[in-house]
Amino acid sequence: MAMKLRIRGNSIRLRLSQTEVSSLETDGAVADRIGFAPGADLTYQLLVDPAAAATAASFADRKVTVTIPASVMRNWLAPAEVSIHGRQDVGGGEELTILVEKDFACLEPREGEDQENLFPNPGSKAC
Repeated sequence: MAMKLRIRGNSIRLRLSQTEVSSLETDGAVADRIGFAPGADLTYQLLVDPAAAATAASFADRKVTVTIPASVMRNWLAPAEVSIHGRQDVGGGEELTILVEKDFACLEPREGEDQENLFPNPGSKAC
C-alpha cells in the first residue's frame, strides 16, 4: 500500500493507510515516489517536526515535503480525528492548501483498488 498523493490547482492532499500512520508515529516520516522514466522521478514525503509551528509544504530537488508539527500529529492519532489542514502563502496573493488524511476503505468495492490496510469507513460514501 502506498501513500496517495493528489495535486490539484494550489492544493496538495496525502492519504495514509493504517500502517503508514503507525510508521509516521514511530519513525517521524513516510515517503513514496513516482517514477516517470529512468532518472526521472518525484519523491513525496510526510515528516513530523517537533519544532514546526504549522503544517507546511516545500518542493526542491524533485521532492515534495509536507511537514506537520508533532503536537498536531499527536492529536491526529485519536480515532475521531480524520484530517490535518494547513494553508501556506506562496506569494502573489496565492495560497497552497495542504490536507493530510487517514485513508478510509470505500463502502463499495472499486475494481483494481486495494482496500487492505485502510481505516474502517465510518459510514459515509466519500472515498
